[in-house]
Amino acid sequence: MCGIGGEARFDGSPPDADAVARMTEAMRSRGPDGEGLFSDGWVILGHRRLTVIDLSDAAAQPMVREDLGLALVFNGCVYNYPQLREELTAAGHTFRSTGDTEIVLVAYAQWGERFVDHLVGMFAVVLVDRRRRRLVLARDRLGVKPLYLAESPGRLRFASTLPALLRAGDVDTGVDPVALHHYLSWHSIVPAPRTILRGVRKLPPATVRVVEADGRSREHVYWRPAYDRDPAHAGRDARDWRDAVGDALRTAVRRRLVADVPVGVLLSGGLDSSLIVALLAEAGQRHLRTFSIGFHGRDGEAGDEFHYSDLVARDFGTHHRRIRLDNADLVDAVRRAVTAMTEPMGSHDVVAFHLLSEQVARHVKVAQSGQGADEVFAGYGYHQRLVDVPRDGAAAAFTAAFFDRDHAELNRVVDPAYALDADVSRELLAADLAAPGARTALDAVLRLDTHLMLPDDPVKRVDSMSMAWGLEVRTPFLDQDLVALAAACPPEHKAAQGGKGVLKEVAREVLPAEVIDRPKGYFPVPALRNVDGPVRGLVTEALAAPAARRRGLFRRAYVDELLAEPERARAAAGSNKLWQLGLLELWLQSHGID
Repeated sequence: MCGIGGEARFDGSPPDADAVARMTEAMRSRGPDGEGLFSDGWVILGHRRLTVIDLSDAAAQPMVREDLGLALVFNGCVYNYPQLREELTAAGHTFRSTGDTEIVLVAYAQWGERFVDHLVGMFAVVLVDRRRRRLVLARDRLGVKPLYLAESPGRLRFASTLPALLRAGDVDTGVDPVALHHYLSWHSIVPAPRTILRGVRKLPPATVRVVEADGRSREHVYWRPAYDRDPAHAGRDARDWRDAVGDALRTAVRRRLVADVPVGVLLSGGLDSSLIVALLAEAGQRHLRTFSIGFHGRDGEAGDEFHYSDLVARDFGTHHRRIRLDNADLVDAVRRAVTAMTEPMGSHDVVAFHLLSEQVARHVKVAQSGQGADEVFAGYGYHQRLVDVPRDGAAAAFTAAFFDRDHAELNRVVDPAYALDADVSRELLAADLAAPGARTALDAVLRLDTHLMLPDDPVKRVDSMSMAWGLEVRTPFLDQDLVALAAACPPEHKAAQGGKGVLKEVAREVLPAEVIDRPKGYFPVPALRNVDGPVRGLVTEALAAPAARRRGLFRRAYVDELLAEPERARAAAGSNKLWQLGLLELWLQSHGID
């Protein structure tokens, strides 16, 4: 796990080495164990290293193989690298290191642009094919690892974080009105390729982009599972699906143990993280380190789920660490988390994840997490309601359950300079849901959740907050084979038992019923969910700051209305409209964007 960056020039000018150095320095937290630069005349690669696999200097980056005419920087982990090493060795290749970085480079030498088809893992790759004078950029199937792009005439810059590109300078930092529409519609989610800024884009998940030395480029999507019934699965009953999902999940958990350092677990006490602990114990892992976080409750609302995480830790004999944080420290924690965000993220549990990662990184460099299970296995309340919705009703049902604001309200929120005539968020959603390859309404929504929404929340949240502390978090529920299997699974098996039915059946073999059948929980941060106390003061200050007034994103009357009537600020899925506005301004201001 690392931070990568660089610049390519297509106009004959040399790349800006100082700008690339600033980018890599901005990503020091992602890679505190080493750094490096490589220049090939028209392109410069930069790298910050977090040592997890092959701790020796032989695995340092940028990695260059003169004999193959290749150089690359790589962020992530290829879980099947031992198997690929055997396959590539049998094909006649040799290796100078023992880790996964060189596997990626040699895989390209063997298979060309189809090298990504052979990688099992999470990754963002930028590779220089020196003989062809070609740059190859690739991102993993579920978008676990980010890759941000800033293009201008004659130049392409790329980095693991958006703030790194800002540090390099010369970026159009105007707010993108279409991205703002998405942000205010979908709990602050801005799907790839857009970001909230006009001058920065993201390479979409499961995408390879090839850029020639003259600036011409092309890209293709290399993976997209079908949300349809596979004839090969005909005749499977609920028990068969339980067994298949259980086997795939066990494989996913084992895959994510590859490391030359200890691997822990972020144990919330919910079904997903508890199941990971149980399967690791089943696989023979001993002395496992687990971590939970909690806040003080408020007005009868619990601020932690320690009862459940303690129960799981006790049952499986883990070395468990409770982390309880005082609400008095929350404002400072919010400021630090906002600064660490690679994009503005309005989920109230982002701050909790940032604080948890800070503590966990003091004990381990790698941890597994249960993120993604809800999207893949129909864990949200609106998923269950979609079981009986006709295929052509998917868009209307999802809109009613998920949108924070409709288009009419949005045009009351934003200043006329940012208002749009078209309902771009509904149009994007409707096109995705109507696309072929999804059998039922729930299939279509799960596809949208998993491949469009999830990479930009919660996946982005996990990467951004954990890597702010040099912690690599691995997500078994986003294993490519498990996701493809879940896509083929009849949706009624997933939506059963109040959601994640097939997963709960897997869990019944290894977990106490009290953990499986408990009410669904979240990272509880009451003060953020309700935007009260000192947090309210922070938001009010941000929205009234001189930079916010100059920018003029939001109509003042709308902001005053939410401040005067907090109950009107509640939005879909527990989000808060006032927090969304304040968070965006806090993020823009924290990165010096006027």
